[in-house]
Amino acid sequence: MPRYTVHVRGEWLAVPCRDAQLTIGWLGREAIRRYIKNKPDNGGFDSVDDVRFLMRRCKGLGLLDHEDPLEVALEDNEFVEVVIEGDAMSPDFIPSQPEGVYLYSKYREPEKYIALDGETLTTEDLVNLGKGRYKIKLTPAAEKKVQKSREVIDSIVKEKTVVYGITTGFGKFARTVIPVSKLEELQVNLVRSHSSGVGKPLIPERCRMLLALRINVLAKGYSGISLETLKQVIEVFNASCLPYVPEKGTVGASGDLAPLSHLALGLIGEGKMWSPKSGWADAKYVLEAHGLKPVVLKPKEGLALINGTQMITSLGCEAVERASAISRQADIVAALTLEVLKGTTKAFDTDIHAVRPHRGQIEVAFRFRSLLDSDHHPSEIAESHRFCDRVQDAYTLRCCPQVHGVVNDTIAFVKNIITTELNSATDNPMVFASRGETVSGGNFHGEYPAKALDYLAIGVHELASISERRIERLCNPSLSELPPFLVAEGGLNSGFMIAHCTAAALVLAIELLAACQGIEFLRPLRTTTPLEKVYDLVRSVVRPWIKDRFMAPDIEAAHRLLVEQKVWEVAAPYIEKYRMEHIPESRPVSPTAFSLEFLHKKSIKIPESEDL
Repeated sequence: MPRYTVHVRGEWLAVPCRDAQLTIGWLGREAIRRYIKNKPDNGGFDSVDDVRFLMRRCKGLGLLDHEDPLEVALEDNEFVEVVIEGDAMSPDFIPSQPEGVYLYSKYREPEKYIALDGETLTTEDLVNLGKGRYKIKLTPAAEKKVQKSREVIDSIVKEKTVVYGITTGFGKFARTVIPVSKLEELQVNLVRSHSSGVGKPLIPERCRMLLALRINVLAKGYSGISLETLKQVIEVFNASCLPYVPEKGTVGASGDLAPLSHLALGLIGEGKMWSPKSGWADAKYVLEAHGLKPVVLKPKEGLALINGTQMITSLGCEAVERASAISRQADIVAALTLEVLKGTTKAFDTDIHAVRPHRGQIEVAFRFRSLLDSDHHPSEIAESHRFCDRVQDAYTLRCCPQVHGVVNDTIAFVKNIITTELNSATDNPMVFASRGETVSGGNFHGEYPAKALDYLAIGVHELASISERRIERLCNPSLSELPPFLVAEGGLNSGFMIAHCTAAALVLAIELLAACQGIEFLRPLRTTTPLEKVYDLVRSVVRPWIKDRFMAPDIEAAHRLLVEQKVWEVAAPYIEKYRMEHIPESRPVSPTAFSLEFLHKKSIKIPESEDL
């Protein structure tokens, strides 16, 4: 018999259907009838006939026609939502899907796997797991370590040894010994009581990262979780069943107890859970819809699931990868600005940076040379002012290697700490199978990733700050020799006047737009080939400003180019071509620097000389 799970005003109802020829409208009315029946006040309705409603799928929120037969419109056990007229405007309305659902309606189950061992996970790997590009499996070595660790816990329980969190209470109750008959109840109570976060749920990508990272930490074999339970957790991840984890509630000093407890709560079939198939629903229904069973916690397993820094670290991992992407593209945008402002490349001379050999500084200077000073793609703009009487450029241009460089080195430093944290055991107590014992400690403390991420924020802010100052030079005719605010008929048109103000709120995309607009006033002269490629990329989504127009969509379009690393992709082949031609001056650089591996992953072709 087909059955459907229907969302009505924040509640989920299982509605069986004996006749698949019945319609979508019938399903909606039957769900509302059951909802009214369960409410003391009938839900505010006298009868089903009083209710006007729409029906839509939870996956993708597609509207359903009331007259369509169920067997045609829906799959067995599909999740649907009743939207009662007027409810969507109510402050109490609870949608079945997270914000930005259109991003998840195209989700496709991945075919490839990443093997986790608790030792080798990278920031790139975790971000890709968050994006749903891979499923998870354990390495054979990890499975053995998990089994050995569990044997220690089983021995403690069998021998009734008093060990914190296994046979005792938690925190202030550490000296309270719990009877063996209640050890499983102890773990469930721990998860329930610590699920005290508040706020909106993590978006699916971030919850997926959180779950994947917790699996990786458990795979190290120092947590005492059973292999059976860990494999259940992996099955939940691979089905993209994601518990409701509120954004707020962690304090760091005790690790991420609250968010990780919410994560565990969904795994045991309590609280809310989301999947691309179901939308938000009671966790038990979502698991059942995917053929999964709730986890039944054994001694120590609740503690194993909630003790650690995985919330801070997974969000930090995303921040590091975003920072890496924006830092290397900031060099390209700044090079374009320097070209428009008719700057010189002398400040990027190899010898200058060799005598102050910070890795990030050397790499940024190298990128500027590769974009602006290559014999393969000379700039007509640079040639037009070769014999001008200007001695040097403003700090915001000639000091880019020093300012951008330290940001690169900051990112490298933070990435190193985050990568270590990705592959660290953060439980308490720790289970050491080689010693056959547990040891209490403080690896759950969040200070390492937290302080590193504070440092990252300071670094990335500098990219935005110096970008805003370069936009000022582009918009100021006394500094740029370009029309005021980069627009014709100034006064009638305001051009980039307010966009410059917005840039003060940290939007690098505006410099990209302003630099490309500056190019318009230097035509027919052309810049270097890689920067012309960047210009063409921007013009593929944003047309030049002839007169004022609604600017926000253009800023967002440029922002997407940076987020998706499109600017880097078009310029990177030329940077690497230059690098290979100047191997003696190009030394190994920081982890944030570009590598050939990136080219291969992105299938980017390094141009031959004749292509340049």
